[in-house]
Amino acid sequence: MAKQARALQTRRTIVEAAASVFAEYGYERAATSEILRRANVTKGAMYFHFPSKESLAQAIMDEQTGLVNVEPRLSPLQSIIDITHQFAHGLRHDPIARAGTRLSIEGVFFNGTHPWGDWFDLTTRLLAEGQEQGEVLPQVVPRETAEFIVGTFTGVQLVSEAINRRADLRGRVVVMWRHILPSVAHPATIARLHPEGVTDPAAATARNDALHEAQDGARDETRDGTRGSARNEVGAGTA
Repeated sequence: MAKQARALQTRRTIVEAAASVFAEYGYERAATSEILRRANVTKGAMYFHFPSKESLAQAIMDEQTGLVNVEPRLSPLQSIIDITHQFAHGLRHDPIARAGTRLSIEGVFFNGTHPWGDWFDLTTRLLAEGQEQGEVLPQVVPRETAEFIVGTFTGVQLVSEAINRRADLRGRVVVMWRHILPSVAHPATIARLHPEGVTDPAAATARNDALHEAQDGARDETRDGTRGSARNEVGAGTA
């Protein structure tokens, strides 16, 4: 069990190191040697988990949508809004988000998979659900609108990144939604939506970090307790 936990931690360390390198240099200029240096692992350890640089990049792109959380209690349209704010926060604070976005913008395709496919699918599904619930206007074509929203968000974050390293990205996303919602949502729905989002991504990140620290602490206490019991048993046996 401990061996499996170490392997998972090594894999996570490699992914995070690779993400920081891809985000900084892009796919073509990313050097495996730099990934190994940042991860502080051997080449054998890396190739055990990822046989190529391509597989590393694919793992990062596969994790992108896992950075956002769809709240079931929210309306589908509000969920889409909140997802964009969550990812905007991730672009400022999470190398996985930055690396995945840069790889997608560079047009890095693996196994014929479109780099924006997961985002298109998630947004399309939520728009279709919103249409079924009467939030989204009947003339809206979910897939077309999903691609437009993802494309618009991409352009907004690129402008923000170029101007001030995404420091104003949250405000720009709010403006984006104020322009998009009138063409997508019923007027009565717009009145109860929050273009600024209903959740605070920074607070959610802090809660998740605190939870992970507590879980790590509990595991450490369990291990220490187990070691202590083992030492006591050894001592009793030799007394």
